[in-house]
Amino acid sequence: MSEDNQDDKQQEVNPFLNNPLHGVGLKTVLHDLVSHYGFDILYAYLNINCFRSNPSLAASEKFLKKTDWAREKVEVFYLYQYKNLPAVSSEQFKLPPRERIVPDKHKPGEPTILSVEDGERLQDKRSKNAASRDKFTGERIGSSRQYNEQRSAGYSNYSKKSRCESPYKKSPNSVQGSKPSYAKSDDSSENNPAPPKDPWGNFKGGK
Repeated sequence: MSEDNQDDKQQEVNPFLNNPLHGVGLKTVLHDLVSHYGFDILYAYLNINCFRSNPSLAASEKFLKKTDWAREKVEVFYLYQYKNLPAVSSEQFKLPPRERIVPDKHKPGEPTILSVEDGERLQDKRSKNAASRDKFTGERIGSSRQYNEQRSAGYSNYSKKSRCESPYKKSPNSVQGSKPSYAKSDDSSENNPAPPKDPWGNFKGGK
């Protein structure tokens, strides 16, 4: 059996084989990240306190082992910054990093070049985005969706009000099947004065 066929068979048996986290423990992940980037860059990008206050590998490993969201944040950083894998698909994005299936064509690259300053700018941008969203719905405050919903509601109310307050009514002389004629609802002579008489209506030419 050729090596390619053997690799394909192994991939079918274990679809996570191409995931760089496969068979790699948290201690190794932390060691690789700290050795390459250092604690300052990890804190600047991940905003996890174990990388800030008297950081150490042992203390960070202990904290991450009991804190799922922080551990997964570090593992995502490991995959897409340190291993420099291409962006994940929307389906795989919903899965924990260790459960993601990495396509065979996606190969790890050189670690991404990062800096503390870039990390701080990224965190500041994320904070502003979070502040601009409704804390209950997650929708962006003043978003086009919110505007369209309010506009639709306002138009609907206006249409109902317009129909209820129409100043016109059907004429009683309207014939079924013909185009209805309309008249003002107020029939007073002040609002509906009689047309002026034609002063030449009774004039007859000289004989």
